[in-house]
Amino acid sequence: MSKKSKDSRDFWIFVGPALFAITMVVIIPFIIGIYYTFTNWNGANPEYDLVGISNYIGLLQDTRFIYSLEITIAYTFASVITINLIGFGLAYVVTRKLKTSNFLRTGFFMPNLIGGLILGFIWQFMFNSVFTGLGKNLGSTVLSTSMLQEPSTAMFAMLLVSTWQYAGYIMVIYVAALENVPTDLIEAAHIDGANGVQTFRNITIPMVRQGMTICIFLTLANSFKLFDLNFSLTPAKTTEMLALNIYKEAFLINNMGVGQAKAIVFFILVTTISLTQVYFNKKKEVEA
Repeated sequence: MSKKSKDSRDFWIFVGPALFAITMVVIIPFIIGIYYTFTNWNGANPEYDLVGISNYIGLLQDTRFIYSLEITIAYTFASVITINLIGFGLAYVVTRKLKTSNFLRTGFFMPNLIGGLILGFIWQFMFNSVFTGLGKNLGSTVLSTSMLQEPSTAMFAMLLVSTWQYAGYIMVIYVAALENVPTDLIEAAHIDGANGVQTFRNITIPMVRQGMTICIFLTLANSFKLFDLNFSLTPAKTTEMLALNIYKEAFLINNMGVGQAKAIVFFILVTTISLTQVYFNKKKEVEA
């Protein structure tokens, strides 16, 4: 057997099972899902009719879907900023060669180990019982009212919880990026008279842009697709984000065709924004 044939055989031995799994679990269901967007299938009845693009046209008149889209975009914008700023700040702290750096890294990362549904129910109890009880004991009208009662404060509560959960994970990526910054560049800058702010702005930030690209991509995609925390913490219609709206449309109202159409629009939206962000951030990256 020639070397080329052997390499080809080894390639398919290792890649083949994964490719088969992706095809069966992702690609084929995705194609079938696109087909169902042109039907009025309810998800259970084997009989359905082709309705063309009426499901997609109906989305333009679906005020509930439009509202979910608006609050999802607003939440994602705020979430990307807060998670990345706090994650970068935590990473900067734990890379300062403190004696407690390892302990702090573990502590900051721990919230990410809690599942989204469980986390939502835990914080629902915190907002509705613990904080309100504390507020009543302290005589504080602000704390005695649950943040989950009003749409605006409920969205802020969800942003607070998701940032608390995910910032530690993003911190790990920023830690790797910061530790990859060449120390000789920083030392040379100090020798040339640059202060800490100038060194941070002109050397540290450009050198960690690769990490920023990854972190922004992850937070952008995860914030758009947020479901479990939204489902368990703030399931009301006034705080219903896109993923939860699609779930209710497909599995509670049993409009699988409409739900699939929403999912395809959602997929295109997330893919377009995420890849656009990666494209522009890649242009600003600096090779170490």
